[in-house]
Amino acid sequence: MELFILEHKKLWRKKNLKICVFLCFVYIVIFGSILSYQWFSFGTSNDYTSTFGNNFDGYSNIRNNQAYADQWRGPLTDETLQHMVRDYQDKSQSGQRQDYEMTDWNTLNTWVKTLWPELEKSENPYMMLDYVDPDKLTGFYERRQQAVDTFLELNGQTGQEKNYFLNMDAKTPIPFNYDWVEGWSTVVANFVSGIGMVMALFIAIVLSPMFSGEWHNNTKSLIVTTRNGWQKTALAKIGVGIAFTLELFTLISIGAIGAQLLFMGTRGWDMPIQVIKLLATAPMNMVQAEIYEYAYVLLASLGFTGITLLLSSLLKSNFASLLASLAVVYVPLAIAQFVPLWAQKLLDLLPFVGQSTDIFRTNTYHLFGKVVWSPYLLIIVPVCLGILCIPITVTLWSRRMKA
Repeated sequence: MELFILEHKKLWRKKNLKICVFLCFVYIVIFGSILSYQWFSFGTSNDYTSTFGNNFDGYSNIRNNQAYADQWRGPLTDETLQHMVRDYQDKSQSGQRQDYEMTDWNTLNTWVKTLWPELEKSENPYMMLDYVDPDKLTGFYERRQQAVDTFLELNGQTGQEKNYFLNMDAKTPIPFNYDWVEGWSTVVANFVSGIGMVMALFIAIVLSPMFSGEWHNNTKSLIVTTRNGWQKTALAKIGVGIAFTLELFTLISIGAIGAQLLFMGTRGWDMPIQVIKLLATAPMNMVQAEIYEYAYVLLASLGFTGITLLLSSLLKSNFASLLASLAVVYVPLAIAQFVPLWAQKLLDLLPFVGQSTDIFRTNTYHLFGKVVWSPYLLIIVPVCLGILCIPITVTLWSRRMKA
C-alpha cells in the first residue's frame, strides 16, 4: 500500500496529468454538459446557421418544453399522437421556429415517416408533419410491430434471430409512456456515448509513459536495487493506472450527471427507448439505458487502461507508447468501413471501438449456436481484455528490467 501511495502521488504531481484532467473536465462537463444545456443544444433558436447563435436561456427553455409536454404526458395513444401533430401544425403556420420548437416536432416527424410512409408526398418528403392529416394517424402500435418485422427481414434477420428480437420486444410495456423526448434523446443517444472517445485520448496521454517512462528516465538500476523490486513496483503502477481511470471517470460522471439533474431533472426517466428509436427492441427505459452506457464507458476505460499499460511495458519510447495506445482505438475506427462485416464485429469488441448506442440496434454475435445481442459482449469483452493484460504486463516488464 505504501508503494501504491507513493506511485499515486508521483503520478498526480505531473503537470501533464493535471492539464489532461482539467481539459477533459472542461470539454465534457463544461462544454458538453453545462453549456450544451444552457446554450448550444437547448437555448432558444436565434441564428439558425449555427448552434452558437442560440440564446443563452437553456434552463428556462427546458422548463418551457417540459411544461408544454405536460398536456401529453402519460400513455401514448393514437388520440394523443393526433393531438400533438395537430397542435404542431397550428403552431407552425407562422413559419417561425420559435413558435413550434417546443413541440418535439423532430421526434413526431420521425414517427410519422416510419409508420405511415404511404402518406408521404414526393414534393416534400422530409417534413411530413407539415401536411399529413392527423386523423389518418391510427394503429400506432400495430404499424410499429409491422415495421419491426419488416426491418428484421430486410436486415437478413430471420428464423432464430428474428424470434430472439421479437421476444425481446414483447417485454416492452404498451402503450408507451410519453414525456418530453428531446432532452433524453440528447443524453442517451448522443452525449454519454461520446464520453469514451474523449476519455481514451486523455487516458492514453497520462498512462502511456507509466512503464516506458522508466526507460526514458533511465531508472532501471534504481528499481532493481530497491527493497520492493520490479514485481511489486509493476503491480503498484498498474494499481495506480486503474485508480487514475476510476478517479477520472468519477469526476466526469458526477459532473455530467449533476448538470443533467440540474437542467433536466428526473422526469421522463421511465419512457421506453423506443420513443427515441421506434424500431429498437430492447425493453429498456431511459434511466436503464443511461446506466448501461455509463457502465460501458467505465468498463471500456478499464479495459483500455490495461491495454495502454501493456503497450507501455513493451515500448521504451514514450511517444511510441502513446501512438500505439491511441492506435488501439482510432485505427479500427478508421478502417472499419473497409473490412468485412465479421472483422468489423471483432474490432467492435475493442475498448471504445464499439458503441454503447448498440442498445438501439439489433446487432448480434453467434456463440456456440446461440444468438448473443451485441451490447452484452460490448460491455464484457473490453474489461476482460484489460484484466488479461495485467499479468502479461507484469511478466514482460520484469523480464526486460532483469535483462
